[in-house]
Amino acid sequence: MTKNPEKFSTDEVLKGGEFLIKDSLPADTFIPEELNEEQLMIKNMVTDFINAELLPNMDKIEAQDFELSATMLEKLGELGLLGSHMPEEYGGMSLDTNTNSLICDAMGPAGSFNTTFAAHTGIGMLPILYYGTDAQKEKYLPGLITGQLKASYCLTEPSSGSDALAAKTKAELTPDGKHYILNGQKMWITNAGFADVFVVFAQVDGDKFTGFIVEKGTEGMSLGAEEKKLGIKGSSTRQVFFENARIPADSVLGEIGKGHLIAFNVLNVGRFKLCLLSTGGAKHSISSAIQYANERKQFKQAISNFGAIKYKLAEQAIRCFAVDSAMYRVSNLMEDKVKMLKLEGKTFTERKLIAAEEYAVECAILKVVGSEMLDYVVDETLQIHGGMGFSEEGTAARAYRDSRIARIYEGTNEINRLLTVDMLLKRAMKGKLDIVGPAWAVQKELASMPGFDKSDAPYAAEKKIVKDFKKAILMVAGAAAKMQMDGKLNLKEEQEILMDVADMMNDTFLAESMLLRVEKLAGMDKKHDQEVYDAMLKTFLSDACARVNKAGSDAICSFATGDLLKPMLMGIKRFTKYEPVNVKEMRRLVATQMIAANEYCF
Repeated sequence: MTKNPEKFSTDEVLKGGEFLIKDSLPADTFIPEELNEEQLMIKNMVTDFINAELLPNMDKIEAQDFELSATMLEKLGELGLLGSHMPEEYGGMSLDTNTNSLICDAMGPAGSFNTTFAAHTGIGMLPILYYGTDAQKEKYLPGLITGQLKASYCLTEPSSGSDALAAKTKAELTPDGKHYILNGQKMWITNAGFADVFVVFAQVDGDKFTGFIVEKGTEGMSLGAEEKKLGIKGSSTRQVFFENARIPADSVLGEIGKGHLIAFNVLNVGRFKLCLLSTGGAKHSISSAIQYANERKQFKQAISNFGAIKYKLAEQAIRCFAVDSAMYRVSNLMEDKVKMLKLEGKTFTERKLIAAEEYAVECAILKVVGSEMLDYVVDETLQIHGGMGFSEEGTAARAYRDSRIARIYEGTNEINRLLTVDMLLKRAMKGKLDIVGPAWAVQKELASMPGFDKSDAPYAAEKKIVKDFKKAILMVAGAAAKMQMDGKLNLKEEQEILMDVADMMNDTFLAESMLLRVEKLAGMDKKHDQEVYDAMLKTFLSDACARVNKAGSDAICSFATGDLLKPMLMGIKRFTKYEPVNVKEMRRLVATQMIAANEYCF
């Protein structure tokens, strides 16, 4: 852990979204190289389970042997891995956030079974933990923790995907007040084929979006056939129908009309977990690409000797390392928040819920960058495998198909990009974050001559460019927000601008997280090749400059004209200048280390 919980104060824990206006220090940043022996033992336990139980049975699971999937959940329950994030009073292990993050990271190679695992432990269990009554928790959580009960989550409908609150499923209270009658249809429901407990959302009195707990076997509830899907074929996905389904009135989850709180807050955790699983899967995919490149001979040598292949391997690693750095940074931010809330006397459930809500901005960022990094990695792994990658005899094709869903569920990446900026601006308007002051400071800086002081301190250039990225975001977002306040722009109708700003934020958060990790590694006693980590950082920053410049310029040209356009474009150019880097040699340095290790080794 990075801090002594006894010394916490509110100011010491970075607020959600505050990374944009407040610098962070390596000393306050958790990196995976700091995982302790006990945590690494848990990681090894997960890895052993995957290698001994899951991978030998993956073909059966892919062939939709869902009895086997259910058995795998039960075995994970026996190991305590379904309840590692649950209170001890219900049979859970109450492990810290970083250890739970590590468990999901280690589960990455589990392929489509991860959808089964994540739906059960996340969106299936958390609504009951967060919003269930004591009686509901006592009834369901112990069984869900052991795996004797399996969970499912019913939100999406044919006419309501991203607009979840437009659900048409109805729940009507009977005249005697003892039951609700459910009518409606849910689709894309993970684990539906074998779940015992369904968290279902319906409209009470036509417009009160509400959560319910519905048990398997409820009269009037039926399932559609298993969906034929592009990927994640090893997860059960079915429609769920309710036709005058009669459920007890005490099955209401949370408050009538407050179902949106359940849906949105659980999704924050879901997005974070999706990034963890994506990154774990990406590491596994990179390793398979390296091993194939080392084995495959062409022109009398291993294809890993060729520059084009080294580029692919290195770029896979750089993108994965960047997301990995951001992921564990956020994990520890949530853990620090949990510890602070514990000192304030909050309950276990309150601590977890508040911490996840606090970092909703970061969770949305991680969902986007994690899923898109995974897509890049599996695509290049398949390409490195060549014709064998296109064959279903190997694992590259399966990973390629499985990864595609990650950009869609837990909120599409388009929705998450819009949410990132929307949540940030709303926090600013509520006074939770001071965006106006820093944005005004950037405007003043633009009116002055740029400084030419160059520091020789370690990572001075890297620190400067990360700060400049933040200034670029504040300049663009600040100008757009001001135009909206002046009635010259309606950002709700300008999604392209918001998505450009989100992309700038994504790159900036990754860049800063990567810098903090590399800088912290430089000060550690452990043996590692710092030159390789520096190469990954410099390569990422060099490429990020071009991306931030492009997104910023596109946004500016979307709303600025006349006297405003030119100085803002000059500002973007000013804030995306970084020292020239020989990215070819740096990528070769990264690739060479992995090729020698024959695996992803960062």
